[in-house]
Amino acid sequence: MDLSFTPEEQKFREEVRAWVKENLPKEISHKVHNALELTRDDLQGWAKILGKKGWLGYGWPKEFGGPGWTAIQRHLFEEETALAGAPRIIPFGPVMVAPVIMAFGNAEQQKRFLPGIASGEVWWSQGYSEPGSGSDLASVKTKAERKGDKYIVNGQKTWTTLGQYGDWMFNLVRTSNEGKPQTGISFLLLDMKSPGVTVRPIKLLDGGHEVNEVFFDNVEVPAENLIGEENKGWTYAKHLLSHERTNIADVNRAKRELERLKRIAKTEGVYEDQRFRDEIAKLEVDIVALEMMVLRVLSAATSGKNSLDVAGLLKIRGSEIQQRYAELMMLAGGPYSLPLIREAMEAGWQGNFPGGNPALAPLTSTFFNMRKTTIYGGSNEVQRNIVAQTVLG
Repeated sequence: MDLSFTPEEQKFREEVRAWVKENLPKEISHKVHNALELTRDDLQGWAKILGKKGWLGYGWPKEFGGPGWTAIQRHLFEEETALAGAPRIIPFGPVMVAPVIMAFGNAEQQKRFLPGIASGEVWWSQGYSEPGSGSDLASVKTKAERKGDKYIVNGQKTWTTLGQYGDWMFNLVRTSNEGKPQTGISFLLLDMKSPGVTVRPIKLLDGGHEVNEVFFDNVEVPAENLIGEENKGWTYAKHLLSHERTNIADVNRAKRELERLKRIAKTEGVYEDQRFRDEIAKLEVDIVALEMMVLRVLSAATSGKNSLDVAGLLKIRGSEIQQRYAELMMLAGGPYSLPLIREAMEAGWQGNFPGGNPALAPLTSTFFNMRKTTIYGGSNEVQRNIVAQTVLG
């Protein structure tokens, strides 16, 4: 594979870089570069800026209102926005459910749902995991019973990321108990403002409210919100999971956080330690290798090949890298990385420690948050089994 970019691609990169520099709010990029907590307004504000430009659905084909970029252009866009300090695009709408609606939804569903996703106006949530169904999604128990022209949904989802902001949720629901577990699952779009939907926060180790439990008590969902055919949702879910696991790899955020790690190490005086610098070098090599793998997956997707097994590898390596750079930042900060007083951080305190490094206070929060990356999106142990079965048979 030729790893060099063409002059046209370099020109595209420069155009994206210039636009992002002009349009990304400085207060948002400051928060991102220093790992400060982003509000809903921050996240959705940036999404709407991208939506107005037509770039929120940056991976979409032109026929659905996207820019029709190549795999390389999409990668360059992701890289430039990440390095500039842009918030990560919340993937549930534009990256995950939109491709499913494009591939399996009918024309009316595409007309109804895609514009709100593309503009950033509608916030989507993911209804996959349940208390007893995480990596084993085929065991979901949330039930949707067809009654006339609607489904009655009862059950519970958990670990719903940013579900407290959700307008709509795409759900895996059980519509049949006959045959294999996978054959009785359907893919349903649910208005989270419907009567009977309850969102309850799950407080994390760092005190943050990032994930939720969502309960459904006789929630009525119009049958027209069913994507594709009833009991064929497992097929649509697999299509979505390849996008999710590629997104989890998040190689461009890793490149940005590598630079943050170097800044912290230099400020705290540990960059000159040969052994510590060796660990940074090994991390950098692994990030470059991950980037090459991402490009392979994107190329395979463009050619129509199934990249789900490789997406599993991306998820494994990407999540492990995220944990490693969080750990190295903690080591670089030493005792100054330990304080975690959420109320003080929310009030703007960043810890004016000796050395003047403002990026130390959120390190404990980052470290705690990254412990989940090897579990969500299909645990790494399960992903290794999938890859082994695919490669070895």
